[in-house]
Amino acid sequence: MQPLLSLIGRHGYLLVFFIVLAESLGMPVPAAVALVAGGAAAAAGLLSLTRLLLLALLAMLLGDSLLFVAGRSMGWGLLAFLCKLSVNPETCILRSAESFYKRGKATLLFAKFIPGINTMAPPLAGSMRMPLDNFLRLDLLGASFYATVYVAVGFLFRDFLVSLVRGFQTAGRAVEAVTVLAMIGYALYRVWLYRKHAVYRVVPRVQVEELTRKLASEEKDKIVLMDVRSHGYYDAGTARIKGSIRLEPNNLQEELKNIPKDKDIYVYCT
Repeated sequence: MQPLLSLIGRHGYLLVFFIVLAESLGMPVPAAVALVAGGAAAAAGLLSLTRLLLLALLAMLLGDSLLFVAGRSMGWGLLAFLCKLSVNPETCILRSAESFYKRGKATLLFAKFIPGINTMAPPLAGSMRMPLDNFLRLDLLGASFYATVYVAVGFLFRDFLVSLVRGFQTAGRAVEAVTVLAMIGYALYRVWLYRKHAVYRVVPRVQVEELTRKLASEEKDKIVLMDVRSHGYYDAGTARIKGSIRLEPNNLQEELKNIPKDKDIYVYCT
């Protein structure tokens, strides 16, 4: 915190703006820490509280709007790209989609506070063709809440944060050793998760022509064809491939109970 506070004291608004913008674009940088440090700097008289909040909001709206537009034009391709660093990209996407499915547009009001969903929410809203004015209104409310909370923490608890940092500095090597061990443990945990979910990274595919031949042959009675498009691309009146049945990907636990176990299952999405 102390080094970041010193940097913000010297470089001010520009540093906070670019850190918040970078996180909004999906980069792994600590925007919350920057906002807390910015609030502490404002309490110390180094920054203007109003300018700090306005720049933070501008950075979040700019980054979110860019991802919204990209999501509208690139769809799930962008979502998959943003999930590349996840140990299980399918879960990364579906977790965000499920939040929209259960809570709808209100997801944008709290998305900033949830790692993963904070980056996925704007492009997901774009890919689901949410009107731009609705997105900007809800995103502004969510960004305002997020920025206000963290800046207020830094502003109101500046003395406590400074004391906490000094305590860590006093602990010296003990804190460094614990931090290093925690980082090593976390890295090993990520490797274990990666290996555990590695099987899900290879999704078998079938060519359309091959499946068409199977559906036209005597094998058709042994085949189940499922439409698993997200609700953002699917509604009750939409067209489906002839003979296919609908499977809602955001309600898998219930849907899987009705899937036949003695047939070959083929699924298609957007």
